[in-house]
Amino acid sequence: MSKLTIAVSCPIDTYSGYGARSRDFVKALIDLKEYDIQIISQRWGNTRFGYLNDHNEDYLYSLIVPKLDAKPDIWVQVTVPNEFQPVGKFNIGLTAGIETNICAAPWVEGCNRMDLILCSSEHSKRVFLETRWDKKDQRTQQTVSQLKVEKPVEVLFEGGDLTKYKQVKSTFDLSQVKESFCFLFVGHWLQGKFGQDRKNVGYMIKSFLESFKNKKDAPALLLKTSSGTTSILDQTKILKKIDEVRKTVKGKLPNIYLLHGDVSDSEINNLYNHDKVKAMVCVTKGEGFGRPLLEFSFINKPILASAWSGQTDFLDPQFAYMVGGELTQIDGSAAVKDVLIPESSWFTPNDAEVARGYKDIFKNYKKYASSAKRLGHKNRTNFSYEKMVDKIKEYFDAYIPEMPKQVELSLPKLDLPTLKKV
Repeated sequence: MSKLTIAVSCPIDTYSGYGARSRDFVKALIDLKEYDIQIISQRWGNTRFGYLNDHNEDYLYSLIVPKLDAKPDIWVQVTVPNEFQPVGKFNIGLTAGIETNICAAPWVEGCNRMDLILCSSEHSKRVFLETRWDKKDQRTQQTVSQLKVEKPVEVLFEGGDLTKYKQVKSTFDLSQVKESFCFLFVGHWLQGKFGQDRKNVGYMIKSFLESFKNKKDAPALLLKTSSGTTSILDQTKILKKIDEVRKTVKGKLPNIYLLHGDVSDSEINNLYNHDKVKAMVCVTKGEGFGRPLLEFSFINKPILASAWSGQTDFLDPQFAYMVGGELTQIDGSAAVKDVLIPESSWFTPNDAEVARGYKDIFKNYKKYASSAKRLGHKNRTNFSYEKMVDKIKEYFDAYIPEMPKQVELSLPKLDLPTLKKV
């Protein structure tokens, strides 16, 4: 009996968070061994292609097709919801979700075109289900109905690969870093003026400098960041932005180091495990999930992070330093049409709590390292790749209806007389 066909449209070959999400999802489908899989490879913003070849995952290339020859039984589109289009007999939209408190009307409409929405966090699910937009009569401007998500929404967390992110003896070269204690940040430095970029990198740098200026034996800040490309031009741009932030703080300032360019999964795991890397910091304004934070937690080291949005699913405040704050309206400099809309709000951390977090982790490291071990155990148990595969099967079994499968024609064997040449 043949298997159901599943077609996945996704940026599987890109160096991006959505690329990583796509690869994990397709590998999970392969592990389930229940589907004939086809991949429609897509781009993701300005991030470059070539991940599969660079990481010896060429076997996934064999699943890529230029176009579909027939309507698939199951269609999965891995992207932002305004791009969702139903192509199969059953249609699934897979998205990280939203980093603010409201999603745009085109996102709601996109969700309603599908049969099932899978998002990465409880935060995203809540925003999808709670967003409302008034539909008005064009003539009277009276509200005639409300636009809301009508289709089921479930959380499919981004399970971490415990074979890649684990405790090892590090071989990463940080010989140029003279400090023995570094806070690490991993993520893109996105658009937006100071204090308004989504990852809040500029603010994070300034709060670090203010916290440890004029301090003897201060820690360092290690930035693994870019604007989305690995070019020398991008590196120069990032260094300039760091310098601009440094100029706003007076006094003797602690060191900041930039790691720019591509690194392999093995290299990033070695970076996480380096003795000089003591903690991760991410005072983000909003996350759909927060993948680097989960992967870093597997190493059993402390984390300082914002107490709002996707990462709160796996960053237990008993074991991680979660910073409070308030929701503030998104700045126009960070707005992105149909994605980050001006009507929405996201997180602004409390300055005093951020400074207290930096200083307390630095001063009382053993206490936070002990808590980090408990967080690592909890997350390895509940947020692994294997647990994610189980969750996919659970949702597919629950939502995908029974479909007629093509039955192979089995003909009876005939006893024919033996022919002899005469």
